[in-house]
Amino acid sequence: MRQLIVSASNVVDAVLFRIATVAIILLVSIVMLQVFARYVFFQPPVWTEEISRYLMIWAGLLGATLAFKRYFDPAVFQPNRSLAMQRIAMLAQSLSVLIFVLPVLFYSFFGPGMRVSRGFLMRHSKTFSETLEFSTVYVAIAVPISLSVILLHLAARWAGDKSSKEEAESNA
Repeated sequence: MRQLIVSASNVVDAVLFRIATVAIILLVSIVMLQVFARYVFFQPPVWTEEISRYLMIWAGLLGATLAFKRYFDPAVFQPNRSLAMQRIAMLAQSLSVLIFVLPVLFYSFFGPGMRVSRGFLMRHSKTFSETLEFSTVYVAIAVPISLSVILLHLAARWAGDKSSKEEAESNA
């Protein structure tokens, strides 16, 4: 079971790395198009600002999962400490992650009074972008996806995923 969790974490990380890379490349390309059109033609396309904002949200949230997987998140772990202190630090970090992630994940789906219709995603399903005329739920879904992936990576840490930690320590 441990190996399955670690393998799932690694596969999801590899897929999200590629998606985040594409999002960053598209973001930079669209911003460059916007700057070029603004200063050369004095008329930037109206959709460039909105698309770049949405790509920045996706890239940022996916980047957070990549940073967490690679131990680039703020950590209290120090390799010189005893095993007991390392475990206490890992427990404290895990509790911090859970205290932040679980309520946000909960309210992504449920609103006041446990009503799904008032949850973050359901409210976004009824909201449309200003220029592109598509539901903003496609942007908002990045929040529960990224937080769920962080929970998967946290489970992989507890299951013994050390590859990313060793890589981060060797780069430090």
